Amino acid sequence: MQNAEVSAVDEASPAFRLRSPLPHSYANYLGRLMFLGVLTVQGLGAFALITLGVMLRKLRVAQPVVGPLVRREIYRAGVRLLPMFLFVAFALGFLVIGQTVSWLTRVGAINYLGSIMVLVVVRELGPLLTALLVLARIGTANVVELGTARALGEVEALEALGIDPVHYLVVPRVVGMMAGVFSLTVYLILGALVSGYLWAFLQDVPLTPGDYFNQLAGALSYLDFILLALKTCGFGFIIAIVTCYHGLAQPLHLDEISRSTVRAVAQSVIACVLLDALFIIVYLTAG
Repeated sequence: MQNAEVSAVDEASPAFRLRSPLPHSYANYLGRLMFLGVLTVQGLGAFALITLGVMLRKLRVAQPVVGPLVRREIYRAGVRLLPMFLFVAFALGFLVIGQTVSWLTRVGAINYLGSIMVLVVVRELGPLLTALLVLARIGTANVVELGTARALGEVEALEALGIDPVHYLVVPRVVGMMAGVFSLTVYLILGALVSGYLWAFLQDVPLTPGDYFNQLAGALSYLDFILLALKTCGFGFIIAIVTCYHGLAQPLHLDEISRSTVRAVAQSVIACVLLDALFIIVYLTAG
């Protein structure tokens, strides 16, 4: 009787339906995809609400234990990735911004440089590129680490000791990912803007540093800083929730971790793009 109940639960899970044979008609196939999408959104939403509840309810619980974990995750998702992001900022300034400055000079539109830099780098390219790079480096590691811990029974061992797995494993990753994405986005934007002007200077563009930064300051508004902070923290929260959900919230075997990692990356990218589209609507509405 117990085996039958376990089998019924497994058959109701999204992982089982992904492994089930393909339907014979396109309508059934699309219907199954929509059904799986609804189940995934429901699971992610419930997991996000549980995590937020634990963060608020246990804010001051076990600080000597959780505090070092939070600092470790901030180091993993922020400080340790800083050299790579400085290189990316330098390359971004060379490949994108320097070429844009050169093209604007040719058509006599150098006065629009500040507005273009704010639109392309500050509002869109910087935050989204940072989120994707952090997802590739840290998000995938979250799925592998938590999936392995779940498959080996370490999560159940924490529960047996009276330790909340969400508070111990998920909350530090959420806080560290949010802080890391925000900080790395700031460094990426600053590095790209500075390196872009350096490449433009090497191309003998008739633009002084004072004029360049005055254009940037004139194109920026208080709304840009507020929405940049909200967007980057939102990206970090989404990446942490999706990757921890696929690594922790579903029972896994060791051979399923790779497939869960692929699903987590795909769903994180989709969620970040949708959130970015929402902020574009906010920019257009406010403008």
